Amino acid sequence: MAHFLVVTIGSAGDLFPFMRVALALRAAGHRVTMLGPEQHRPFVAPTGLAFQGLPADEAVLDHPDLWHPTRGLAVVWRATRPAMAQIPAFVASLPPGERLVLLAHPLALPEADLCRARRPDVRVAAAYLAPSNLPTVHDPLLLGPYPVPRWVPLGARRWLLRRLTAALIDPVALPDVNAARAAHGLAPVASLVEHIMAVPDLSITLFPDWFAPTQPDWPQPLARTGFPLYDPAPDAALSPEVARFLESGAPPVVFTPGTGNRQATHYFRCALDASARLGLRAILLTPHRAQLPSHLPTPVLWQDYVPLRALLPHVAALVHHGGIGTTAEAMRAGTRQLVVPLAHDQFDNAARVRALGVGDSLHASSLTGGRLRRRLERLLRETAVAEACRRVAAMTEPAELGPLCAQLASLAT
Repeated sequence: MAHFLVVTIGSAGDLFPFMRVALALRAAGHRVTMLGPEQHRPFVAPTGLAFQGLPADEAVLDHPDLWHPTRGLAVVWRATRPAMAQIPAFVASLPPGERLVLLAHPLALPEADLCRARRPDVRVAAAYLAPSNLPTVHDPLLLGPYPVPRWVPLGARRWLLRRLTAALIDPVALPDVNAARAAHGLAPVASLVEHIMAVPDLSITLFPDWFAPTQPDWPQPLARTGFPLYDPAPDAALSPEVARFLESGAPPVVFTPGTGNRQATHYFRCALDASARLGLRAILLTPHRAQLPSHLPTPVLWQDYVPLRALLPHVAALVHHGGIGTTAEAMRAGTRQLVVPLAHDQFDNAARVRALGVGDSLHASSLTGGRLRRRLERLLRETAVAEACRRVAAMTEPAELGPLCAQLASLAT
């Protein structure tokens, strides 16, 4: 039996796919310990999984650059370093005879490599939540929010990707990475991306091939699986308040900028404006009520949280930020999507939503009430979108994780 250390960062949307894999590994008979932000303990505790809380300062949610298309990564990197720095010491504290496998978020891979400096027997698997987390020069290639045309040759694409990495990633990450490596007696690395691509013994995509086909420059060996969708309360019914609202009129449009977004006042102002002009009923989802007007019009309902699995089959469309978990839930429900991406993987996810025909996108930097109204109006009337949603929903089943667990277990043999 192996001991799997499942390491994640970020919001609940980042946590849940890792939890689904962790639970599958435990069901296969392995010992599993989750390491993640202390704030997520309430999600993990009911499952009985062992949990090691890591520090996470929620003040990062108010950082003005958190949702910036190019500067956001630096904010996330700096916010995660105190937590990631605890991983090598935790691994070193475990019994020396255990067969250890780290299943790690990509931003934990530098520390996973440090663990092997102390314990060479540790095996490492990297889990990628979204396609853009795996660098490629092939289509769709986006430099932040900007797509690179298909006609640009591969040589130029490689140069662009190297320049982007050298300008935006390495100056932020390499000082921390190389300082930690020096403390462990290891040589410095010259590129963060090249380094983390070389660390894993196995790389895993937590999204299916039909959403993002395997690219020639992705790391090998590579395991593919579907979306490991997870709901902490899969049998929970809609609250009476939500049920009454749904029954009282036409299917509403749901607006959410993501649970971690505390900077969405303008987004919700545009949502209310577009809904009013189109005569739509709306549900606004955010745990941060202060972003909304104190008084909402009658055909609008605010909720801090509603399980998307239960809600989406009853709505006309979902307008969201483009997080991979929200995107997958909308595809499973067959719900039209309008993606309003801000940063990180969201631009790439939006491009894939458009390519599949299940929705449209509007960059957050261009968001106005008028533009949102026009995109929504077009999205709701196009019959081809409804057909594409039905087709994609038939493919979006929760991942069967048995084969993946077997591949992970083979690392420990």
